[in-house]
Amino acid sequence: MQKFLQSLELFEEDERKKLAIFTALAFSQKLSGLPPETVLHPLLKDNLVAKGLVLSFITDFFKEYLVDNSLDDLISILKRGKMEDNLLDFFPTTKRTPEALSEHFTKEGLLQLVEYNEKKTFEVKLKEMKSSLTTQIAEEADVTEVIETVKQHVKDAKFPDIEVVRILWDVLMDAVQWSGKNQQQNANSALRQVKTWAKLLNAFCTSGKLELELVYKVQVQCYEDAKLMKLFPEIIKSLYDQDVLAEDTILHWFAKGTNLKGRQNFVKSLEPFVKWLEEAEEEE
Repeated sequence: MQKFLQSLELFEEDERKKLAIFTALAFSQKLSGLPPETVLHPLLKDNLVAKGLVLSFITDFFKEYLVDNSLDDLISILKRGKMEDNLLDFFPTTKRTPEALSEHFTKEGLLQLVEYNEKKTFEVKLKEMKSSLTTQIAEEADVTEVIETVKQHVKDAKFPDIEVVRILWDVLMDAVQWSGKNQQQNANSALRQVKTWAKLLNAFCTSGKLELELVYKVQVQCYEDAKLMKLFPEIIKSLYDQDVLAEDTILHWFAKGTNLKGRQNFVKSLEPFVKWLEEAEEEE
């Protein structure tokens, strides 16, 4: 089998297609007896890849295999063959871009593979950004430098604005040194973190919609983490004091917030602050 795969250029196009179909059927019916890596890796000869023969072969292989098998089955083969994260290796070097991969497999009717790969790539880049942020925050890097790091990751990965806000809050709160039982110490730590990194949050909470998403993040975290349950109003007030949240955003959440996690308790705890906001507005 390996000898055939490494000699693709000696076959005519229809013969290569038949070989791809035969290989797919062998895996589909578990007849090959070969570990996937002994089939997939021999394909990666530079001259075969450069001529596009490998991409053509593997495309026919994918299409035939998915006739009677699920995408999960195909991913399992790719994982065992150590190719799940390296689909671009099947492409000629001049076409080794995520855009080229998506365009090619979409055109070939393999949209589910494209969607899987895009999701996988997104998760990897998300993890990379979280890692970079975590390191910079732990090292107490200058906030301007951190903002530029986030902007570069957003540009490279095309992260949605809402996803960026969620990540920022998660990373900031994960970096807090929480106390097991000292509620006041936890409150001080959380509020100190908000104040320290307010400029970072401000740089990416650039609309009412994004500010509201941040409120929801705070709400869910305070609901799910017992030690933060009573800190919701203090955190919201601090975000307001640091000009991260606008008054309109807070009032909108108070009156029309759609996330129900702990909402009843949080609305009640925020009432004094909301009342103060409304009275201040009336005085103006």
